[in-house]
Amino acid sequence: MQKEVNDCGNWWVGYLALAIRIPLQLLSLGANREGRRRSRKTDRGEGRKMARPAGAALWRLQHLFSQLSRSATLAAVPRSYSTAITSAKVEVNGVHLHYQQTGNGNHAVLLLPGMLGSGQTDFEPQLKNMNKEIFTIVAWDPRGYGKSIPPVRDYPLDYFERDAKDAVDLMQALKFQKFSLLGWSDGGITALIAAGKHPDLIHKMVVWGANVFVTEEDVKIYNAIRDVSKWSEKVRKPLEEMYGHEYLSKMCSAWVDGISQFTQKSNGDICQLLLTHIKCPTLIIHGEKDPLVPRFHAEYIHKRIKGSRLHFMPEGKHNLHLRFAEEFKKMVEEFLV
Repeated sequence: MQKEVNDCGNWWVGYLALAIRIPLQLLSLGANREGRRRSRKTDRGEGRKMARPAGAALWRLQHLFSQLSRSATLAAVPRSYSTAITSAKVEVNGVHLHYQQTGNGNHAVLLLPGMLGSGQTDFEPQLKNMNKEIFTIVAWDPRGYGKSIPPVRDYPLDYFERDAKDAVDLMQALKFQKFSLLGWSDGGITALIAAGKHPDLIHKMVVWGANVFVTEEDVKIYNAIRDVSKWSEKVRKPLEEMYGHEYLSKMCSAWVDGISQFTQKSNGDICQLLLTHIKCPTLIIHGEKDPLVPRFHAEYIHKRIKGSRLHFMPEGKHNLHLRFAEEFKKMVEEFLV
């Protein structure tokens, strides 16, 4: 098909050349003859005056040919990458996981959503605007979230480890042998676990709004958002459209109970010990106005991942990648490249 497109483009350029150059040659010949005839006259000024219209017409046709040739050549060159966002499901660990994919770059990147989230609700700017010539972007819906239902989402004590295994196995099923991770909130926790357990598979990692242990202070924050009817409409509406109000309300309450159970473990541990196993370059971003994740969580992760970078966004809140999408995109792409 590619050869056919190029052949078509080359044929069109050739046809234009033939169609325009022949009249150009005839007109040029006529102009030369007219000039010679006029030069024999005693009034040389008249000869110059009569030759100009033919010369002007010749220049206009030459300019037209140049423009058409350039347009034909550009039309014959196809785009080297696709901007389309595809959607599909693949069976992984006994469940059908939904994912979106876009771009044709050599650098594969998995986007991991936050609590109750999906690729569609959590990463629209990144799916649309990340460099699709450099990256192949995959945004997944963890089991029980988004379009990866069934099953109904549940929260056993090892649900983050389960998500991490699903995420890695999904990318392997899609034939990505090595890839980078962009994890937000719960997705950041999942990314940290995946990178700690599979250091040879992860190229680079960016996390924001994540924590690796749960404190009593955190539990108070979680309980304050248990009632989804108290959420702002901007936050609640896309999730209600995805799940319906009743399912969203039940799932949020179950999430609060699920994340709070880590306080029963020593030091509220989720995955603290795995941080020292992370070998990939890591960027931690923290919004200084994040109402859900206190600053000390980002600082703790930074101190325990060797060689990691910590960046603070003064005006950033929990959803900093959505509110400051362009700034986030630039920072992340520069880090990944």
